[in-house]
Amino acid sequence: MTFLMIIQLLIVLLALWVGSRYGSLALGAISGIGLAILVFGFGLKPGTPPTDVIYIIIAAVTCAGMLQASGGMDWMIQIAEKMLRKHPDRITFLAPLCTFFLTVLVGTGHVVYTLMPIICDIALKKGIRPERPCGVASIASQVGITCSPIAAAVVAFVSISNANGFDITIPQVLMISLPSCICGLMAAAAASYRRGLDLDKDPQFQKRIKDPEQYKYIYGSSATTLDKEIPQSAKNAVYVFLGALAVIVFFACFQNELPSYDTLRAVKGTDDLYIDENLTLTADQLVKAKVHVTGLTEWFDKPLAMNIVIQIVMIAAAALMIIFCKAQPKKAVAGPVWQSGMVAVVAIYGIAWLADTYFGNYLDEMKAILADVVKEYPWSIAFVFFLVSVLINSQGAVVVAMLPLAYSLGIAGPVLLGVLPSVYGYFFIPNYPSDIATVNFDRSGTTVIGKYLLNHSFMMPGLICVFVSTLVAYGLTFVLHNFGGVL
Repeated sequence: MTFLMIIQLLIVLLALWVGSRYGSLALGAISGIGLAILVFGFGLKPGTPPTDVIYIIIAAVTCAGMLQASGGMDWMIQIAEKMLRKHPDRITFLAPLCTFFLTVLVGTGHVVYTLMPIICDIALKKGIRPERPCGVASIASQVGITCSPIAAAVVAFVSISNANGFDITIPQVLMISLPSCICGLMAAAAASYRRGLDLDKDPQFQKRIKDPEQYKYIYGSSATTLDKEIPQSAKNAVYVFLGALAVIVFFACFQNELPSYDTLRAVKGTDDLYIDENLTLTADQLVKAKVHVTGLTEWFDKPLAMNIVIQIVMIAAAALMIIFCKAQPKKAVAGPVWQSGMVAVVAIYGIAWLADTYFGNYLDEMKAILADVVKEYPWSIAFVFFLVSVLINSQGAVVVAMLPLAYSLGIAGPVLLGVLPSVYGYFFIPNYPSDIATVNFDRSGTTVIGKYLLNHSFMMPGLICVFVSTLVAYGLTFVLHNFGGVL
């Protein structure tokens, strides 16, 4: 690695670090400063913005936002609350399952803000230390992203893998990620079951509740959604949303049955140039220009891509909610799900473009540096994914930015599928909105950030969950690929 490469890499890391400090839209916007320095200051060729992933996020978030505006999400939260209140003694295990499956269904972890105060309230009423269920439930709300058929991380993994010769579908990804992440979450929940002192034995908590004002603050109110009356239109919106998910999964299972269209592609292995008096183009450039040259390009029937299917289905479902389920567009735009989704769009836009610019210009050098390591230990790419995720608060952005590099290093698709859970590492530095919100929702004060920043309530369950999930996913992929013939 040359001195110039190191300087430019430091610029990339600095942009990500500064962006994460400001949070929200700043993560993507400040990445633009790093991109400008690389392009205009160092003359690097700009990479390609991840437009396909961005379009999917916009479509999915629009649909989820309409679901929230219709009141359908309140019904889903209400169903989860009924189950939690029915089994309060098992809340450390049930709470993360609820937040996990909410994220799986909706495609974003920001749906937990209504449920988290309820989890805390149930734990307090039962005398359970709220840190136990709250810490792992916050982790679960983000882990579910790699298990959602409409999440950007999953769709990006499938589309990038297919483009690099690893033919895999969304159901096949979920077949690995769902059981492995559930195993990881249950391991984290088991480790959290007796975590910390019980409330009646915690001297700091007992000291707090001796103050009448603090006692009233902690025990005086009750968070619940059970008093909300859910109209039939809201329930219909949930049915529309679940129907849309079912359609997406159905099409993903039978992609060969989708409509096909004549498409131009470069003939594999052709590096020749098409030379004109005034123009020199490669075969790939001819494909982009839709110019057919015998020997360099060929026509073939290309099935409709799943990223297009998801966009069509999600937008259509959102429209049905507006027309038949009383979902108000203005209310959707003002809701937290739509707003957080748009923040994710900007983050992925800036981060992935910045990363693609840097790694795209130094691909050969990266291969030379990392080739021996990943050839001997291909699973070690999991550490790279995790470390990048610590800086980038988006699993979708990690996949879009790092997966093409991983394929270019010669790492096999099944290996990359096996380490997919490792793209979640942004719990490590507790600056993510769901973690901060969880700390604020816990009136007992047991869920904390910690004096030394890294000694926070999410570190232990996060590390256990990611480690176990990745280990199980890697083992499942190995077995199904080598012995099951499924992958």
